[in-house]
Amino acid sequence: MKKSFKHVKDSVVTMTEMVLPNDTNTLNNLMGGKLMHWMDVVAAIAAQRHSNSIVVTASVDNISFKNPIALGNVVTLNAQVTRAFNTSMEIYIEVFAEDIPANSKYASHKAFFTFVAVDSEGKPVKVPELKPVNDREVELYKGALRRRQLRLILAKRMDPKDATELLALFDIDGIGQKE
Repeated sequence: MKKSFKHVKDSVVTMTEMVLPNDTNTLNNLMGGKLMHWMDVVAAIAAQRHSNSIVVTASVDNISFKNPIALGNVVTLNAQVTRAFNTSMEIYIEVFAEDIPANSKYASHKAFFTFVAVDSEGKPVKVPELKPVNDREVELYKGALRRRQLRLILAKRMDPKDATELLALFDIDGIGQKE
């Protein structure tokens, strides 16, 4: 039987929000928790599009808070699946803020989320394979295995010595040995 697959473009989601007073902190900037909520939503939609299943958040990698987003700014969140494993998917989210009156748009945040596809009883289900087609998609796809191994090590679900993709980044053999 031929294994099913999808392309990255099948999972792409763009979500746009406006920062309102109830979304801000005492400095009139978007609260981090509100942004994380929006990121979780856009990533979940991308994961659902890829898997055609119910999905649950499994992990969130480091979210980089590069620039604050001010009250009144328009926030655009772009999400796409970067790689599908057996039942899980890695999703990359990029966030842009726009001050429309000032005609200014800038990158503000990015992160990787992991979702697991589940059935109606919450049991994991297989997801289609992902086929990257351009250089950027291939780069994110290849990096996803290293990021996954790091997540598994940090969750104590993988022994570091078994993380072959991560070990390949380092020349372990020559460390501490005299020539």
